[in-house]
Amino acid sequence: MRLMMNRRLILILTVLAAISTATAQNTAYQQDPGWKPPADAASKPNPLHDRPDAVAGGQKLYRRHCAECHGPAGEGLKKAADFRLPAVQQQTDGTLFWKIKNGNPDRGMPSFSRLPELQRWQIVLYLRQLASEDKKSQ
Repeated sequence: MRLMMNRRLILILTVLAAISTATAQNTAYQQDPGWKPPADAASKPNPLHDRPDAVAGGQKLYRRHCAECHGPAGEGLKKAADFRLPAVQQQTDGTLFWKIKNGNPDRGMPSFSRLPELQRWQIVLYLRQLASEDKKSQ
């Protein structure tokens, strides 16, 4: 009897956690039209583009610095961007790098200019992987 009650409780908690995660996603994310990098920053290529081994480091950095607002899978908690959306994934690596570096204080995005440049590029690599992981799970 007690085992059955524990299983029901676990099931209920799992369902509630899934519902709260789904409702916390920011799938209605709209880009700030005024938050655009200069052309030279947007066209900057990721120097780690051909280094898939650097993604693991990007994941660790993401978890430490980004997941609190953007969610563990990039789903965009609170008012933060859902990194899996085409509106984000269609941006250039240079644009994402510039946004990480400069932030957008008007929308609550802090600057991460204190992170070394290569670490910011690692985060960009990881952001690209989030979209492919999302497609695999669908």
